[in-house]
Amino acid sequence: MRVGCTVWPVRWSPPYEGAVKRIAKLGFKCVELIAWDRKTLDRYYTTKKIKELKELMDSLGLELTEFVSTPEGMASLERRDQRAALDHFRRLVEVASEFETGIVNTVSPWPFHGIAAPDVKQRPLMQTFLMPSDLPYNLNFDAVWNSYVELTKRFCDIVEDAGMRYALEPHPWRIMSNADSMLRLIEHVGSKALGMNFDPSHLFPMGETPALAILKLRGRIFHTHISDNDASSNVHWRPGKGKIDWVSVLKALKAIGYDYVLSVELEDVQGVSRPGEGDAEPVYDAELIKAAEFLKATGKEAGVEVE
Repeated sequence: MRVGCTVWPVRWSPPYEGAVKRIAKLGFKCVELIAWDRKTLDRYYTTKKIKELKELMDSLGLELTEFVSTPEGMASLERRDQRAALDHFRRLVEVASEFETGIVNTVSPWPFHGIAAPDVKQRPLMQTFLMPSDLPYNLNFDAVWNSYVELTKRFCDIVEDAGMRYALEPHPWRIMSNADSMLRLIEHVGSKALGMNFDPSHLFPMGETPALAILKLRGRIFHTHISDNDASSNVHWRPGKGKIDWVSVLKALKAIGYDYVLSVELEDVQGVSRPGEGDAEPVYDAELIKAAEFLKATGKEAGVEVE
């Protein structure tokens, strides 16, 4: 397994050239890029920019392990929204193909389309963790589920045609939020191109035992994010600073034959870049270095080669 790094905590929004160079300088050999919205996909990730970024990553010895972008409207029952989501996903795959990476990632949607999801990171701070006041209690979840399955089937058709794989990422309270809902979706969609971007920082606060989730998802974990928390929320701390048992995580990944990237995603540590901000502060580099060192040391303890 190899230690990689996500670009957005180093610099939240493009341009990403400086962040890519910084990640390589810290010793990482793998990186992830992201488009936060459709506008970024179209305006930043032009053919010219993709060529420039690809040449830069090649010159630095960096592998792009997956490309990330989440369409809006995936849980909507409106055909207009579904068409827009499908078009966004198609463009996501086009960009990823130009980068010559084999995996695309989206986050699973909140089932209440048009209603802002509550921020689980605020849960430990609140006496009562209130749901949105405009939550529609007449939601027909069966209809949302069936619609989402059909849309995901079309997503998988696109990635299969491109010779790629789709790593869906769980988040708390989304349509796919744990191992069992991932397995249910896989069963209903019926595509070998569908799997999970395994992210224990989102699964742990949903009550999952990360090692058991890995064993359940044998053959369907395509990519892995690394961050830690205490399960009270889905904050993204440095591994070893929360309560996740990382020895068991690495042993479980080895047991299922996973031998790809461990992509460090530290969104809630000192100096991190935030939406609307520029580059992460210099102190953030130390967090990344410590995370990489921790994973390599834990790998030795677990009998897993991590480089």
